Amino acid sequence: MIRVVVVDDQAMVREGFAALLNAQEDIEVVGTAENGREAIAAVGEHTPDVVLMDVRMPVLDGIAATRELAGHPTKVLMLTTFDLDDHVYDALRAGAGGFLLKHAPAAELLHAVRVVAAGEALLAPEVTRRLIGHFVSARPAALTDARPARLAALTDRETEVLRLVAAGFSNAEIASRLVLAEQTVKSHVSRTFTKLGLRDRAQAVVLAYESGLVRPAS
Repeated sequence: MIRVVVVDDQAMVREGFAALLNAQEDIEVVGTAENGREAIAAVGEHTPDVVLMDVRMPVLDGIAATRELAGHPTKVLMLTTFDLDDHVYDALRAGAGGFLLKHAPAAELLHAVRVVAAGEALLAPEVTRRLIGHFVSARPAALTDARPARLAALTDRETEVLRLVAAGFSNAEIASRLVLAEQTVKSHVSRTFTKLGLRDRAQAVVLAYESGLVRPAS
């Protein structure tokens, strides 16, 4: 059972999402919150698998709340209104496992929650890559925070795997491209994340762009 906390400052949106999720056999909404501060408290109380987190909220916004939850095993699925919202990039840097447009179809929301809970891949990787590329390109100052030396700890194979992760490929797809067993790819991904101090694939994509391993135009 996937345990979810729904966070949105609009009661109608919050209750609508909660009702939809609770109608699923494999999902249970264990709490709701109307701002980031309440969200952090709800995570502490319920230890959900996923937090469905709005970006813009009073008291504490979703990005700040996500940043405070960075060391928690709970995954954050960020909700955003616009697909070119500057907050998307900031949310991923803060540790969000993915993002979802608020007007997405119900089936996409359910899929997103399951994907993020599994921690296997980013939600809508082709859209996420486009957004990250857009903001890395538009905000060159962000690149000053990049630390390419961090990648020196990786083997050639791990670097290659990281590049493919950043390109949005699943472990199975990477295994096929590199002619490796999927379990071997999982091991490479795990070691890469450990060496680089990455929490999940979302942070791996951000690091790959910021370090120059992957370029927005590639």
